Amino acid sequence: MHDSHVRDVDPAVADALSGEVQRQQNTLAMIASENHASEAVMEAQGSALTNKYAEGYPGSRYYAGCEYADDVEELAIERAKQLWGAAHVNVQPHSGSQANMGVYLAMLDPGDKILSLDLTHGGHLSHGHPANFAGQTYEVEQYEIDPETGYVDYDGLESIADEFEPDIIVSGYSAYPREVEWERVQEIADGVDAYHLADIAHITGLVAAGVHDSPVGIADFVTGSTHKTIRAGRGGIIMCEEEYADAVDKAVFPGAQGGPLMHNIAGKAVGFKEALSAEFEAYAEQTVRNATALAERLRENGLTLVSGGTDNHLVLADLRPSHPDTTGKDVESALESAGIVMNANTVPGETRSAFDPSGIRLGTPAITTRGFDEEATREVADLVVRVVDNYDDETVVADVGERVRELCAAFPLYE
Repeated sequence: MHDSHVRDVDPAVADALSGEVQRQQNTLAMIASENHASEAVMEAQGSALTNKYAEGYPGSRYYAGCEYADDVEELAIERAKQLWGAAHVNVQPHSGSQANMGVYLAMLDPGDKILSLDLTHGGHLSHGHPANFAGQTYEVEQYEIDPETGYVDYDGLESIADEFEPDIIVSGYSAYPREVEWERVQEIADGVDAYHLADIAHITGLVAAGVHDSPVGIADFVTGSTHKTIRAGRGGIIMCEEEYADAVDKAVFPGAQGGPLMHNIAGKAVGFKEALSAEFEAYAEQTVRNATALAERLRENGLTLVSGGTDNHLVLADLRPSHPDTTGKDVESALESAGIVMNANTVPGETRSAFDPSGIRLGTPAITTRGFDEEATREVADLVVRVVDNYDDETVVADVGERVRELCAAFPLYE
């Protein structure tokens, strides 16, 4: 983690960068959307490509001097096609939200209708929240999770679709612990003559490794983030059939963005190469095994999990049955003091504010990158529950924090 040039020029930023490395090394990242990129990916993202404008696409740029930019983007595209089996790939979106914007701009007119999962039930801002561009530009209706089962209410989705007649249905979620039935959503979309956008932001790596069913080849559009379970350069990606390729490419550039972040695309290319390895498949499998172990131990310790468990990389716990007077923010704050970084989260049937909700969301991608196995993950679950039970007891929180530091030392990061 070389910062000597920054330190020479800007000691204040160098201190912050050094502090962030120390924070990551000495805490457990259990925010489900976070991961630790390799030093190779970070080196690519910090490369001289940050200096290059490359508006347009490989072989058709608006500026000269793009031969190496073309090489990098073509590598990222070809590797993405191998990973996900997509016919057409655009690796230029700056984020998963920008990827969604690209699809909307390509296929919708302002005022067209989006049907997506309610944010408090596990949807995402860019699926049509009123505070987001999507909610401000399009007419949005939302479906929900069945509060009894914790699973998407596909029958409810179908009946809302029949009544609302959306132009596009969005599947894929930010706080949903179960496999998504892509074909069921596609049938519903076909029944109302709507497009189907599958947003795999959280599970890009799990889908690439074959440990979660893929929507590629089922949904009309698949979008994702490239820095979560896939561990590549930070940004977004759009996958689609060739018939939509031109519309999507024009929507991303010049529709939504100017020059692509070529250094980030280099990070995507390197991360995708890493993801084509057998080691990455083993990593994705272990991520899911660890999440299963985490879920089982949290349940054994008395917490109630939305849907009763997990099929993927995250668990969502509803504190109301076991700890009715404890909020997600109480737990988030105490766990952060103990060195376990996760987030408070709304749950289906939420009765509190989104700013101080009733649930907590924990994910295993980053601790699995550090080398945690099921046994170590079960111990983390025990530590989490100790803090949930005693979030206002400074002695307990400090004791848990000491053990977290020992675990961080036993599973080092960026040695």
